[in-house]
Amino acid sequence: MLEEDPDQTYENVLAEIQSFELPIEATLRSVYDDQPNAHKKFMEKLDACIRNHDKEIEKMCNFHHQGFVDAITELLKVRTDAEKLKVQVTDTNRKFQDAGKEVIVQTEDIIRCRIQQRNITTVVEKLQLCLPVLEMYSKLKEQMSAKRYYSALKTMEQLENVYFPRVSQYRFCQLMIENLPKLREDIKEISMSDLKDFLESIRKHSDKIGETAMKQAQQQKTFTVALQKQNHVQFGKNMHFNDRIPEGRNEVELKRAFEEEDESEEEVLTVQDLVDFSPVYRCLHIYSVLGDEETFENYYRKQRKKQARLVLQPQSNMHETVDGYRRYFTQIVGFFVVEDHILHVTQGLVTRAYTDELWNMALSKIIAVLRAHSSYCTDPDLVLELKNLIVLFADTLQGYGFPVNRLFDLLFEIRDQYNETLLKKWAGIFRDIFEEDNYSPIPVVNEEEYKVVISKFPFQDPDLEKQPFPKKFPMSQSVPHIYIQVKEFIYASLKFSESLHRSSTEIDDMLRKSTNLLLTRTLSSCLLNLIRKPHIGLTELVQIIINTAHLEQACRHLEDFITNITNISQETVHTTRLYGLSTFKDARHAAEGEIYTKLNQKIDEFVQLADYDWTMSEPDGRASGYLMDLINFLRSIFQVFTHLPGKVAQTACMSACQHLSTSLMQMLLDSELKQISMGAVQQFNLDVIQCELFASSEPVPGFQGDTLQLAFIDLRQLLDLFMVWDWSTYLADYGQPASKYLRVNPNTALTLLEKMKDTSKKNNIFAQFRKNDRDKQKLIETVVRQLRSLVNGMSQHT
Repeated sequence: MLEEDPDQTYENVLAEIQSFELPIEATLRSVYDDQPNAHKKFMEKLDACIRNHDKEIEKMCNFHHQGFVDAITELLKVRTDAEKLKVQVTDTNRKFQDAGKEVIVQTEDIIRCRIQQRNITTVVEKLQLCLPVLEMYSKLKEQMSAKRYYSALKTMEQLENVYFPRVSQYRFCQLMIENLPKLREDIKEISMSDLKDFLESIRKHSDKIGETAMKQAQQQKTFTVALQKQNHVQFGKNMHFNDRIPEGRNEVELKRAFEEEDESEEEVLTVQDLVDFSPVYRCLHIYSVLGDEETFENYYRKQRKKQARLVLQPQSNMHETVDGYRRYFTQIVGFFVVEDHILHVTQGLVTRAYTDELWNMALSKIIAVLRAHSSYCTDPDLVLELKNLIVLFADTLQGYGFPVNRLFDLLFEIRDQYNETLLKKWAGIFRDIFEEDNYSPIPVVNEEEYKVVISKFPFQDPDLEKQPFPKKFPMSQSVPHIYIQVKEFIYASLKFSESLHRSSTEIDDMLRKSTNLLLTRTLSSCLLNLIRKPHIGLTELVQIIINTAHLEQACRHLEDFITNITNISQETVHTTRLYGLSTFKDARHAAEGEIYTKLNQKIDEFVQLADYDWTMSEPDGRASGYLMDLINFLRSIFQVFTHLPGKVAQTACMSACQHLSTSLMQMLLDSELKQISMGAVQQFNLDVIQCELFASSEPVPGFQGDTLQLAFIDLRQLLDLFMVWDWSTYLADYGQPASKYLRVNPNTALTLLEKMKDTSKKNNIFAQFRKNDRDKQKLIETVVRQLRSLVNGMSQHT
């Protein structure tokens, strides 16, 4: 467009420049950028515009010049009048100044007084505003000095909320405001220090607090029990044995309980009497005011948990004396009594959930400690005292609302341990009784001695009562002593059942079970050990069997004894029976077996004395001396056996005869015995005849027919075979049920015949020249061959 009409373009540019509404940079740039030589053309156009404006200005000046000249002329005329007016004004002003100097001075004095008066008023107002603040702050300082920290905190609150806002603009107020946090911290530190002293104090006094609480619980329990007995309170199944007091002692016990109650009332000490709780109250209030109650609660609980762990940590030798357990319990009771007091007198410092959690933790630790340390207790008296302490400990804490069921469950474990210690103690007592016993019937020479024995042991025998003095009881001294000690054990076991809050039925069951353990384990073991002792002879064993029979009969009296204690009838469905029958039966069987063993050993000793001449040509004509001594010994022993049950004596007699028969048979068949002559066989036959005569003489009554003689039947048939030399019959009838020599084993016969064959060969070197001897030798060899064939046939068949 600039190319088509450049003059118009420049006009537009100049118009824009003169308007002063837009920036001229862009306008000028458009002039210079559009065409070459545009600058020159623009300048020419600009000069022309300037000349036009100058002409217009000149016209305007010429138009207004006359008016300007007239104005100047007027001003020159006024100049003279103005100068005169100025002189007059100056003179007037000087006169006014001179006249107002005194007024100015007085006015300035008035102004100064007014300012002073206003300042004084202001100062009074400000002082009246500041004085209460200063008084409150002074009061705060006094409270701090007097250690009235809770009041001091309340004063601080008033200063901050009421007084400081009125004078906050003053510097002293800022200093006070800045000092309050430090004072609060000081109060917190001082309160925390008091709390630490308090915690240390209750730690030191825990055992005293616990001792007092347990003593009060014991007194209360004694009083309650005595009162219940006086009023004949009946609890049925829930009545516990430990609550029973004999009627004759009711009034005495009640009077004593009332006296103890009166004494305790005069000297009742509470936890507040033993410990000053004010530090914890102050500290709690202070932290509550400071809005930091949670911090205080957490700190208190944390420290108390630490103290709880220390209290629950037992001494290493606690199990050695009851005092060690007592100190342990009193400290724990003291700890939880304090916590219970804090729970009830403070709001939220400790809660029921917290105390329950702490108690459950402590209870687990207590049970673990008691379980571990009680396991070292070997004295039943110490275990019993520990049980009483645990019951008192549980009753005391139960009175403060803590659950103690687990402690009574622990007591059942300790009861088992108590029974174990009792069993060990009574094992020693039983051993001493057995060692001191002479194992002979108890002699009594008069009625007084007789009554003494039956007062100790429930023995009834009409036949013995009718006998004149002096007479003898069938049992030995150990029987009444054992019976008395079993009753003492029941009493000792009963002591542990007291105060366990168990019914009479449960106590009855406990007593019967513990008594069964005494009978089946301890007494049975002592009897078995006694029976197996080497120095116990046959006479002593016989007496032991008699003793066990009487002890077995006394078991029903022990059951009646327990029934009288617990008032639980034996006809009750779940009543446990005493296992005395099986206990003493086992002991009797062991004694019987030991009798059989010792009797056989004695027979072996006699048999070892045998001194046969196995090569003799003719018998002595009488039985061997060792065998006659053995038979005489057996006769005397079996006379002692008359006091035994018939079956035992018969079994012993049969066992002895069978063992003797076996021993004699083994003597014939001994592999070291190489030769046997017919004379030796005849001598041996004489000894067997004596054995048969002994068996037929009925040394022990009760055998039917020739039952006892059958013990020697194997020997008899074997010897008859060799004495009669009836080999043809033996070989022909072998294996037949009606065989005359049915009990003769071919192998046995072969062994003995070979020993006789060798003897015949050596003794008859020249017998081969005699026809009879040669025929006999041939017969022996023929029988040996037949026997060997028979034995081989039996082996192949087998």
